[in-house]
Amino acid sequence: MTGKTITIDVRQDLFGANEEAAAINAAVFREHGNRVFDIMGSVGTGKTLLIESLCERLGDKYRILMVAGDLATSIDADRVAQHGVDTLQINTQTACHLDARMVRVALRDVDLSKYDVIFIENVGNLICPAGYPLGAEKKIVIVSLTEGPYMIRKHPLTIKRCDAVVINKIDLAEALEIDVDAIERDIREIDAKIPVVRVSAKTGTGIDDLIQVLGL
Repeated sequence: MTGKTITIDVRQDLFGANEEAAAINAAVFREHGNRVFDIMGSVGTGKTLLIESLCERLGDKYRILMVAGDLATSIDADRVAQHGVDTLQINTQTACHLDARMVRVALRDVDLSKYDVIFIENVGNLICPAGYPLGAEKKIVIVSLTEGPYMIRKHPLTIKRCDAVVINKIDLAEALEIDVDAIERDIREIDAKIPVVRVSAKTGTGIDDLIQVLGL
C-alpha cells in the first residue's frame, strides 16, 4: 500500500499513558494510607516556603515526605529538610513538569508506610503540570500577587484542573497595588465553588485556613 497517511495524536497517547500511571499511583497511595498533595505554581510564587510553613505546623501531627520536582539542584528539598522532614528530589533535566511515571519510579524504593502526608512540589511552571495528574488526592495551585493582576485570566484551564487555589504574598498587596478581591473574582468566574485561600507564607497568615482546606 502506498500513499496512505496516518495521523496520530501523540498528545492523546502521552496523556492516556500518564492517566493510567496516575491511577496506579493513586491506588498505591490509598493502600499505604498516604494523603498526597500536588503543589504547582510558577517559579517564585512561594511553593517551597508554603510547604515549609505547612511542615512547621503539621510536623508534630503527621509523618511527612516532601517530593521536590525541579530541572536541576536540590535547593528546595534541602530547605524543607531543615524542618526535620524527609525529602526526595526528582531532577527532570529538560522536562517542564513531573508526570505520574516519574513519581512512581522515584518512589519505587521508598517505604510509603512510613508517611501519612506527601507534599509533591511540582516543577516551577503553571502550564504543563496542569495536564499531568500524578495520582495525588488534590492538586493545589499557588498564584502570587507578584505575577500581576491578570494571571488568572491568562490561565483558566489550570484553574479548572485544580482542587483549590492559594493566593500567596497577600502581605504585598498594598505595595504592589494589587486588588486581591479582583483576583478572587477572576477565579470565581472560572469555578464558583473552588476553595480559595488567601495566604502569606512569609508571615503565616492563612496557613491554618489552608490546612483546613487540605483536610489536615
